[in-house]
Amino acid sequence: MLDYLLSFLILTGAIFTFIGSLGLARLRDFYTRLHGPTKATTLGVGSLLIASAVFFSTRGEGISLHEVLVTLFLFITAPVSAHLLSKAALHLRLKSLAALPEEAVQKNIGD
Repeated sequence: MLDYLLSFLILTGAIFTFIGSLGLARLRDFYTRLHGPTKATTLGVGSLLIASAVFFSTRGEGISLHEVLVTLFLFITAPVSAHLLSKAALHLRLKSLAALPEEAVQKNIGD
């Protein structure tokens, strides 16, 4: 039963990591590319680290806390770094390929 759990966590982590990396490579502008490494890849690496923690906790002498600490650090730092990158892009007035909502376009025309 443990092997099935570990296999599920590893496959889930690999799929999420691949989708996040593919999104980073294939999406067209900075703001959409930011979602790849911050959302899917974070979940993928977190799943792989949890699988590693479960494996080494059951095979070793005790609970493996190294992977849990790395996962916690990853889940804390990824959103913060994404926020800082997006704020820097907004500060540099980096254009997005997404269309603006109609209300924002009319407000900018009226100014």
